[in-house]
Amino acid sequence: MDTLTDERLEREFKVTEKALKEIKIKVDKNNELYKNALHFIDTAKRYYEDAKFFRNKGDKASAFGALNYAFGWLDAGKSIGLFEEKK
Repeated sequence: MDTLTDERLEREFKVTEKALKEIKIKVDKNNELYKNALHFIDTAKRYYEDAKFFRNKGDKASAFGALNYAFGWLDAGKSIGLFEEKK
């Protein structure tokens, strides 16, 4: 049976934290999609904070799931053209 190690969880935290720091809104502030971009980032940050909460409670599986949701929101935003990574 596969288990979620502390090392794997910490690696996912680092990947998600880096993605949150490097994400850049691609649409102009005057674009009606700008609010959507802010919503996507806010949702991703909330999932990231949830992941920290679960980790602190010792619930690695829920922390891992929340990290995947956070990263998914950022990835979805990139897929539909809301974001780009800072260069």
